[in-house]
Amino acid sequence: MNTYNIINEEKINDYLEAGKKASKEEVLAIIEKSRDCYGLNLEEAAVLLQIEEESLLESLFDTARFIKNKIYGNRIVIFAPLYTSNECTNNCLYCGFRSANKELHRRTLSKKEIVAEAKAIERTGHKRILLVCGEDPKKTHIDHITDAVAAIYQHVDIRRINVNAAPMSVEDFKKLKKAGIGTFQIFQETYHRETYKKMHPVGLKADYDYRLTAIERAFEAGIDDFGIGALLGLYDYKFDVLGTLMHSKYMDDKYNVGPHTISVPRLRPALGSGLNKTPYPISDIEFKKIISVYRLTVPYTGIILSTREAPALRDELLSLGVSQISAGSKTNPGGYEEDDREATQFETSDERSLDEMLQVVCEQGHLPSFCTACYRANRTGEAFMELAKDAHIHEFCQPNAILTFKENLVQFASPKTKEKGEKMIKKELEKIEDEKVKAETINRLARIEAGEKDLYF
Repeated sequence: MNTYNIINEEKINDYLEAGKKASKEEVLAIIEKSRDCYGLNLEEAAVLLQIEEESLLESLFDTARFIKNKIYGNRIVIFAPLYTSNECTNNCLYCGFRSANKELHRRTLSKKEIVAEAKAIERTGHKRILLVCGEDPKKTHIDHITDAVAAIYQHVDIRRINVNAAPMSVEDFKKLKKAGIGTFQIFQETYHRETYKKMHPVGLKADYDYRLTAIERAFEAGIDDFGIGALLGLYDYKFDVLGTLMHSKYMDDKYNVGPHTISVPRLRPALGSGLNKTPYPISDIEFKKIISVYRLTVPYTGIILSTREAPALRDELLSLGVSQISAGSKTNPGGYEEDDREATQFETSDERSLDEMLQVVCEQGHLPSFCTACYRANRTGEAFMELAKDAHIHEFCQPNAILTFKENLVQFASPKTKEKGEKMIKKELEKIEDEKVKAETINRLARIEAGEKDLYF
């Protein structure tokens, strides 16, 4: 396969160059056009990435808030990562797991230890996990991943496991599909080939093309929900954002399925990193612009924000277009049971617990959601895209978010969180337009209060 048909660097640079020439009126027209929530093309996204003027940025941010609310409402989906291993044969310069890092405490969890970690996560109230591991074919092979997934589902009340893993063969992806995962997540890190080569000098990850085509092999194996993203700061963010959007468009054109999620990780310091500084630093304003451009261009896509970012900025970004956040995260194997800072992949900035985050989310007028219903009701891939692109996904998401949040409040919440949460649920019930659905939601809330679990539409 000619991967230059997927990521055409010349076109990306041409779009960005042309975008510099757009007038203020043209910029405003593109922003206004995006309010129909059908997305933008790459040329239009390139124009928005060039915005510097404060008034235009405010128009961009306001529109991102409008679109996020129209498609996803005020819901924020919450999850936690579970790292099963930090052993890796790659030497990615920016990563604490890189093979040349002799300071890192290396560890691969056994099935028993993985279950213990999942139970520790579940005890805080989480129901969604992102399984993450280093890339060592001898330690973190497909059986390690599928055994971990099976063990968690068997022994822990975790209802959906998404997986962030290295590229695989079609046969291995079939095993992953059979294990019952939700979304397969893989980051290209940077779409700029020269920078990619520099950042990944050795190891399996050095193969740009094999990584780029991983999602297509996943589709061939039957996995139809995927998440992508670039590690912001490795190269010019305008190029990498447009590269991410070009990748999205390629998949949507070919399979009628765009990315279920786009992640926006900014490069963070890591113990033993091979970089002395961030090659292309990104300001908070630029970061807000990136999130907004994603929201306007691919409005149906969930945008994931990790605990890499500082608390105040994370709180602000909840309204700007972000629809999923991690909370109470640990980025080292065994981190929830024992916090070994010298085993972490990168430094986190937001150390708040899940309970604390739930209070913040409610205080800001958002509805926390632990919903996993779409995966289990087969609303994935093309079926999910049809609902999200037509702004109908909220018809399922709203009652399910209320029910899953109620379950968290009954089982796990502190008194302060429960007080704030009950007020939020009362308010959110009024947003359900279908009276039958509203009545049934109220009925199920009472059942959850009485001890039932895992009720969803």
